Amino acid sequence: MYHSTPDCGLGAAPLIVGVDEAGRGPLAGPVVAAAVVLCNPAPPGLDDSKKLSAKRRSLLEPQIRTRCVWGLAVVEPEEIDRINIFQATMLAMTLAVSRLVDAMGCEPEEVLIDGNMTPHGRHPEWRWAGARPIVGGDGKEKCIGAASILAKEHRDRLMREAAETHPHYGWDRNAGYGTAEHMEALRMHGPTPLHRRSFAPVSQMALL
Repeated sequence: MYHSTPDCGLGAAPLIVGVDEAGRGPLAGPVVAAAVVLCNPAPPGLDDSKKLSAKRRSLLEPQIRTRCVWGLAVVEPEEIDRINIFQATMLAMTLAVSRLVDAMGCEPEEVLIDGNMTPHGRHPEWRWAGARPIVGGDGKEKCIGAASILAKEHRDRLMREAAETHPHYGWDRNAGYGTAEHMEALRMHGPTPLHRRSFAPVSQMALL
């Protein structure tokens, strides 16, 4: 998925991509990564999505989608179980940046990634040597903050939709994280196809 606008205001400025993911820790649902090149001027109030209210995120997301250039990637639970969550996250980031570069039609000068490592040397299709990890980057770099908002909002929306099919687990409230409500539903009803069976709490429930 991507969006590109011809009046994004990039001009001759260096192309800097911000990357973040949502959903590494939950017991259910996909991991989602987003990559963003900010428009000029950037939407005001960008920050780490976890620091923003749900209302504020919901207002910023359409501005980012409409005005900025972005790529988005979703890696489903089945793939997470097959390759592990770390590799799934590296894959999602690689796909998100690839889709962004396809949308721009040119290569970025730098790729800034939230966290302490990048897919460089960790995923075979990652080709951007100018990748730099930034711990807490979603609160330090606006382009990473924008990516964190897109990733979280998209994933939360997917989990709300999944909750309609699997209402017992409270995914519309917990986004698939292992809350007390979610764990109790796992004990009562067992795992669904959207649960990550490679995660210990889910695999242990499946044995009960």
